[in-house]
Amino acid sequence: MLATLVPLFDENMSVRAYSLFAQKKNFLLNPSLLGTGSNDGAGSIAGLDIIESMGIETLSADKDVFVEINNISVFSDVDSQCGAPHERLVLLADHTITPEPMYVNRLKELKGQGYKLAIRKLQVQQFEPYREILQLMDYILLDHKRIDISKAKIYFANVYPNISLCAVNVNSKEIFEELKKDGGYQLYEGEFFRVPVTKGQAQVSPLKVNYIELLNLVNGEDFELTKAADVIGRDTALVISLLKMVNRIAVNSEITSIRHAAAMLGQRELKKWINTAVTNELCMDKPNEITRLSLLRAKFAENLAPVFGMAMQSQELFLMGLFSVLDLILDKPMEEALDLVKVSKEIQMALTGREGSLSPVLDFILHYEAAGWQEVSRQMVLLNIDINHVYEAYVGSLKWYRTLFAE
Repeated sequence: MLATLVPLFDENMSVRAYSLFAQKKNFLLNPSLLGTGSNDGAGSIAGLDIIESMGIETLSADKDVFVEINNISVFSDVDSQCGAPHERLVLLADHTITPEPMYVNRLKELKGQGYKLAIRKLQVQQFEPYREILQLMDYILLDHKRIDISKAKIYFANVYPNISLCAVNVNSKEIFEELKKDGGYQLYEGEFFRVPVTKGQAQVSPLKVNYIELLNLVNGEDFELTKAADVIGRDTALVISLLKMVNRIAVNSEITSIRHAAAMLGQRELKKWINTAVTNELCMDKPNEITRLSLLRAKFAENLAPVFGMAMQSQELFLMGLFSVLDLILDKPMEEALDLVKVSKEIQMALTGREGSLSPVLDFILHYEAAGWQEVSRQMVLLNIDINHVYEAYVGSLKWYRTLFAE
């Protein structure tokens, strides 16, 4: 199984939903199945298997989750596959579901059961023939490059006023800002929120300078716990986060000071916690998805270490994933951002030039999170990687992220 979550944003860059894209098999090992999808979620909905096994709260605490359905899986028993609340699930129809009575009636049944519905990949000329289906939809995903939004928003407001329009393939901040200015779309999906920074701000804010000082302290050789504790003590948010962390692992211990809390964790765990917590604080003025992306990449990279035969470099891979969006966090090109923090040469090579021993893991993660299953499958074949190990590594990162922010 392969699975990844792709965020959908509103105009304020807040995540409102996730699309869950899944593939059950590595088709490059079963080339006869390519193009047919016959064994890939045909009789069941692959995304629902994941939600049921992990729990929708692990995937998304309070957001809707879009799950793909096709002309066969639409007739499956959704309730028996997943016990998640109906109102949290959005069944995303593809082009194989046509405006024939059997599909229209089935969609009406699902709508009546409380599920939300969405559709994608419709051409403008299909809007009228799909009228009966569109009347049932809560969302329609539109390729903004093929739609005149000024006309589309009038058309949908008049004919289908209950549909939310979602722009897909929004791959730059400039496009996002232009679409937002024109109005009409309620949600946006694409690479725009993680496009690398090419021109940076002149200065980093004083608060972020303090956080960078702490990062450099713990990523230096054999740092002193007391020094780290003293720097943590300057920031209330970090102190609270540290105490919560320690209380989870030492329930019956009475923490007498910040230095005591730091000692309870020990050097190795304190370093890992600081890298994670400080990155979270650095992202406070950024969209929440940047924090999530940074932390998920870090844990996913660490979990993939043994899969790539790099178990001894797991901590370095964690840091590489964590800092893979440092340019977005500091509003500077990656080269300039990395000049401010202490990282190994291998991490620098991977993040600035996609070179060195760590870069294959980063390349794999980037394709995976974009649901680039063909390239992911190709790499798994070349490196003899078990698809189940990859899935477990990704699921493990989601569960870890969930526990990070559990009260």
